[in-house]
Amino acid sequence: MTDRRTEVAFLIPGDLTLPTGGYAYDRAVIRLLPEHGVDAIHVALPGAFPNPSAADLEDCAAVVAGLPDDCLLMIDGLAYGAMPEALIRGFNRPIVALCHHPLALENGISADRAQALHASEARALALAAHVVVTSPLTGKILNGDFNVAEAKITVAEPGTARKNRATGSGETALNLLAVGSIVPRKGYGVLVEALATLRKRNWRLRIVGAARALDTVNALQAQISRHGLDDRIQLLGAVRDRELDDFYEKADLFVMSSLFEGYGMVLAEALQRGLPIVTTTGGAASETVPEGAGLKVPPGDAEALAAALDKAMADPALRAELAEGAFRAGEKLPRWEDTARIIADALRRVNHARKV
Repeated sequence: MTDRRTEVAFLIPGDLTLPTGGYAYDRAVIRLLPEHGVDAIHVALPGAFPNPSAADLEDCAAVVAGLPDDCLLMIDGLAYGAMPEALIRGFNRPIVALCHHPLALENGISADRAQALHASEARALALAAHVVVTSPLTGKILNGDFNVAEAKITVAEPGTARKNRATGSGETALNLLAVGSIVPRKGYGVLVEALATLRKRNWRLRIVGAARALDTVNALQAQISRHGLDDRIQLLGAVRDRELDDFYEKADLFVMSSLFEGYGMVLAEALQRGLPIVTTTGGAASETVPEGAGLKVPPGDAEALAAALDKAMADPALRAELAEGAFRAGEKLPRWEDTARIIADALRRVNHARKV
């Protein structure tokens, strides 16, 4: 294998500074790859993906054409899965695709759009030299539903920064915390319906996450008001890292109502802080939270979610038991250095193969 450092251009659509799990993953990888022998540069793509215009696709072609010939491409799946075959073939260099979760599995899109995205992503993945996924489940989905060979897949789970263990609110009302962008896939409407049946319990909920889908935000706020829960549920939008740390530290119970997760980075963060968890089993969420660290219910089931929340809120001993299980699991989670090392190894293998 060559002693030269591997060079990779990491193509990412939209604003990399946005506080989403996918962008946090991308930022950490770009920052840490150089420590593992890979020089990575961030290349911004139009933010319209996965619904690019013809002009957006022309911009992509021009951007890649201006990169050094020996530079590998790593392309975030939010863009890659929506790129036409002709565009990808025109890049004329090895591509490593990063799939957080398949585009076709996003909620809130029509069946026709999901089918079109599935076909587009399958064609794109067939052209990739290698594919990095963020969970074993996503790897299984790509292998089984998108015909990506196992040998072409590398699992690089997100890292989890080590933070202080949560202390809890110390208040009479239980402080519930949910973190994640407000989009249909996060299932916040199901969470509100579940909590609307639990007025007898003394709780309040903070939802922290970027308002990425305005229609979803407006519908959620209207739902909260319709149930008379404005004084109990706050939509806080995106917050600074220090403020988010404080919300985790003062939470008494972490809640995830997502319909599907490619991994569930906020669940890992809750585990690392030793928070008791109530979550759905949507996607990889069930694997991210081990038994004994949280109560798990089927996605989209408001009644089951309400029952689990009621059980956790009613029993301090259960919450303490789950918190201890979460903390033990959190100590075993990978760090971002582990994630970057795994991806760097995959990039070097691809780079070596092109030179043999």
